[in-house]
Amino acid sequence: MDLVHDRLPNLPRFALLDGPSPFAPLPRFSAALGGRADVWIKREDLLPLAFGGNKLRNLEFHVGAALAEGADTLITAGRRWSNHCRLTAAAGARAGLAVHLVLSGPPVSPPGPNERLDDLLGATIEVTASADREERARTVEAAAARLRAAGRRPYVIPVGGSGMVGAMGQVLGGLELVEQAGAAGVRPASVVLPTATGGTQAGLIVGLRLGGLATRVDGIAVAQPAAELRPVVERLVAELCAAIEVRVGADEIEIRDDQLGRGYGRPTAEADAATRLLARTEGILVDPIYTAKALAGLVAAIRAGRHDGESVVFWHAGGTPGLFENLPG
Repeated sequence: MDLVHDRLPNLPRFALLDGPSPFAPLPRFSAALGGRADVWIKREDLLPLAFGGNKLRNLEFHVGAALAEGADTLITAGRRWSNHCRLTAAAGARAGLAVHLVLSGPPVSPPGPNERLDDLLGATIEVTASADREERARTVEAAAARLRAAGRRPYVIPVGGSGMVGAMGQVLGGLELVEQAGAAGVRPASVVLPTATGGTQAGLIVGLRLGGLATRVDGIAVAQPAAELRPVVERLVAELCAAIEVRVGADEIEIRDDQLGRGYGRPTAEADAATRLLARTEGILVDPIYTAKALAGLVAAIRAGRHDGESVVFWHAGGTPGLFENLPG
């Protein structure tokens, strides 16, 4: 595996993890679904900072790049429940960098749990007047310009921490899973995960292929339709493959949007049922915004017979504070 790691580009990195996230079987959950698949879980929700979450992997490389450029402030954006924004605030605190967050509005009163955590972690928070993405992007640009005019050195992280720099952290996550599955004697046929900005899915596909596994990566869209997300994932996969010299075919990118419901941040009955099933069989919680919809996709696939006789990994991306968000119906 050291030779595999040697193929990765030598990008600046700031350590935010204290070791691999846990990888464990879900025997009671599997049994509750008829024993048709052997389900395992990758607990990215147990990564060390601020309630955990897989975006810490992206942020190791974004913070590394920011420090290498001499930046003193991180700027990023997302919805008010954004795990990425919360973890950027935590990563900035760990690295000694100021953090400026732009959250999609309109403002809510009182602020939700993630916004309160952003504040607790020391971030400066701007909330836009609407949920319009272009307004949010303009607000990020204006914030960066103000900081530069004041003599500060901002580093802008894309929404979700994606882009090739952030996705490199997910490549390492894929390699980590290869090592853990091998040690457990498991050869997963599929990894099921929530996919929103595409970086995690792209990085995992490349990491698994680099580690020698042909495991499928089934992305369950939680924020936008598959037709909009697919080109983003394809571009990231192509950029990662060019940097690492590994091959991934476009037909290996699988995205389903059958669990999207009425849209991003809108709970569904299927996600709620899947949440209760995992909680009551394994004592593990998932949030309604991201992970519950992916879990619902896994449950539906198992019940439809798509994983019969297979070992399947559920990638728990984190998002625990989302359980306490006041979401639109």
